Amino acid sequence: MTLSIVGAFWLVSFLFVVTPGVDWAYAIVSGTKEKVVPAVSGMLLGHLTVTIIVALGIDALVTSQPLALTIIVIVGALYLLWVGGSLLFKSSEMSESDCKDPGTWVNWLIKGIVVSGLNPKVFLLYLALLPQFTSSSVFLSISNQIVILGLIHILSSAVIYLIVGFGSQAILKSRPVVGQIVSRISGVLMIIISLFLLSDQIY
Repeated sequence: MTLSIVGAFWLVSFLFVVTPGVDWAYAIVSGTKEKVVPAVSGMLLGHLTVTIIVALGIDALVTSQPLALTIIVIVGALYLLWVGGSLLFKSSEMSESDCKDPGTWVNWLIKGIVVSGLNPKVFLLYLALLPQFTSSSVFLSISNQIVILGLIHILSSAVIYLIVGFGSQAILKSRPVVGQIVSRISGVLMIIISLFLLSDQIY
């Protein structure tokens, strides 16, 4: 695994991270609730979990059993649909007490793990693209190469998610009404993404 290969993977990884999706939507919502650190920590733990799973060889299983990937995508899409619906409908009914009690640190952490761990974009990167940047001709095992590349992706994700989360917090903190609008938009985007994924699996 040469530096050029690592650099090429980092570029692909960076492009994935800066592409808005459910991860961005979750980071933005966490900013409106001032829960950026637990939300981002959860998403990074989700990435780490997928890294370990792929390093253990689950990618070979998914490749040989296409139905497994389909199930993962469907479960992820349904979860995104649920999160998006919660954001959309709760934000429309948001009261003053909701703003004062945005949820616990642990809740945002766990939800971040699930959002990230079931994000189809993450599985696409790890299962379809990441293995292409590994090589059996170097001294590191394939599993170790996957872990190294996964950590590079996690580092890029940490930087971008924190920028998005704290950026939205700084901009929307003094504008709660705008924060509610952004939460609604994020919910709609999650629902659209989930329906697109489900329709892609059905048709």
